[in-house]
Amino acid sequence: MVVALHRYTRSFNMARNEQDLLSTEIVNRGIESSGPNAGSLTFSVRVRRRLPDFLQSVNLKYVKLGYHYLINHGIYLATIPVLVLVFSAEVGSLSREELWKKLWEDARYDLATVLSFFAVFVFTVSVYFMSRPRSIYLIDFACYRPHDDLKVTKDQFIELARASGKFDEASLEFQKKILKSSGIGDGTYVPKVIMSKENCATMKEGRLEASTVMFGALDELFEKTRIRPKDVGVLVVNCSIFNPTPSLSAMIINHYKMRGNILSYNLGGMGCSAGIIAVDLARDMLQANPNNYAVVVSTEMVGYNWYPGRDRSML
Repeated sequence: MVVALHRYTRSFNMARNEQDLLSTEIVNRGIESSGPNAGSLTFSVRVRRRLPDFLQSVNLKYVKLGYHYLINHGIYLATIPVLVLVFSAEVGSLSREELWKKLWEDARYDLATVLSFFAVFVFTVSVYFMSRPRSIYLIDFACYRPHDDLKVTKDQFIELARASGKFDEASLEFQKKILKSSGIGDGTYVPKVIMSKENCATMKEGRLEASTVMFGALDELFEKTRIRPKDVGVLVVNCSIFNPTPSLSAMIINHYKMRGNILSYNLGGMGCSAGIIAVDLARDMLQANPNNYAVVVSTEMVGYNWYPGRDRSML
């Protein structure tokens, strides 16, 4: 019984696939004038192979990539065939010996031709190097590591949450499951706001946490690279849920006394993927403003947005 059902399903799928590949068209021929079917409408059905669905068979990502390369290198694709045709028409009727003889004579007696050819060559090479994308390199990176007095284990975190009196047992059990499945280890650092029994989630504490994390990482970065803060031309800061005014990028600029014409950007509310977006933005800014340094600060502030409640969807 199972085998018969399997064969029937397979035959049905094969017929369905063949039907998807074919298209039908009804062709009217008019009314039958004689014979047993006189007065009835006659027609025929034309079966043709359906055109393929290019949206399903072609990855549009590669089509977009090819179009991008075509537009960026369009000047070369347009000029090279013209130069080849002109050169072919000029030297096509000459043999190799006659070609070398002509070039040598032109080089000896026609200085203007040589200078023109050299100018065209230099211009072509200059346009090529000026139009191609500049190389962007990662010099170094730094990660902030807090003091050990801010390190807690998973059991200590649950005990601190229980001692705060803000969570019931159901919420604590739910947080245990989150800690177990989220990959957080026993060497995790948390801000003082979370370990405090009082409600310290204020703007002042949020700025203190932000300055501690950002300045700690930037101090290490500037020390490792020997780059002065005034040499930085592009600053991109990414923090999803803590966006004060003045911004975090303004805090960094004022703290390190960076130059006045620095290009600064503060990304907020864009989630975890904004770290990649920040790097991409810094790369584009360096393409448009060469011979510069760019600093990307990607972080998240937990204390100011810590939720001390029992709504499971917000824990």
